[in-house]
Amino acid sequence: MTKAALLNNVDHRRLKVVTGHSADFGDSINQTIVFPTEFAEVQREYPILFRKNGEGAFYSIALLGLDKGENLFLTKQGWQARYIPAIHQRGPFIIGMQNQHANAGEHVEPVIFVDLDDPRVNQAEGQPLFLPHGGNSAYLQHISRVLNIINRGTAVAKPMFDAFQQADLLEPASLEIQLDDYTTYKVPDVYSINEPALAALKGDMLDRLHSAGYLRAAYLALASLTNISRLIELKNVKRAATV
Repeated sequence: MTKAALLNNVDHRRLKVVTGHSADFGDSINQTIVFPTEFAEVQREYPILFRKNGEGAFYSIALLGLDKGENLFLTKQGWQARYIPAIHQRGPFIIGMQNQHANAGEHVEPVIFVDLDDPRVNQAEGQPLFLPHGGNSAYLQHISRVLNIINRGTAVAKPMFDAFQQADLLEPASLEIQLDDYTTYKVPDVYSINEPALAALKGDMLDRLHSAGYLRAAYLALASLTNISRLIELKNVKRAATV
């Protein structure tokens, strides 16, 4: 069981976190959750696709590899990409909500929890969380921004997908990735943006999607599919190295 503690600069003033990416930190996966709030960065590196969870709700993924447990961007030197998905940047930190009391009454604010059992958390090496006088370190400020991407993205996802469905923008994707004349990978159970339906949008539906920012998200997800060629390139380099 995760031992998550509300982060504070008294109990955790000496904590440090080993940064970087490896299989030991859960980075060896062929697809990972991404959030609408990071689509602009994600689409520059990875194909964005959509899946359904057990309750039938849509969520977004970035395709990282083709075989199970394969992240083609992960090497011995770390994660080789210009942008790393927020879920992998957050490290041992979790965002939570806590009641806060003020003159205007009680309200809920996001707070940061740290998994004290995570192997990256220690007091000997890595990035400090707090400055000697108690202020937040640059690393912790970065983590706060990353968790904000996740928190806001989680809130945006459901209404965005509801709007996509109302506009008939989601379609099952028969994704086959051909490496050569003999090797083809199929990526099952994924959805993508229906390009003809997107191009045909007009009137109130177009205005609604545009004003909410969902139209931009749809175009970013559609544009990201050009990164499949990058996956093919990385996969063929890996295959050649094992021959």
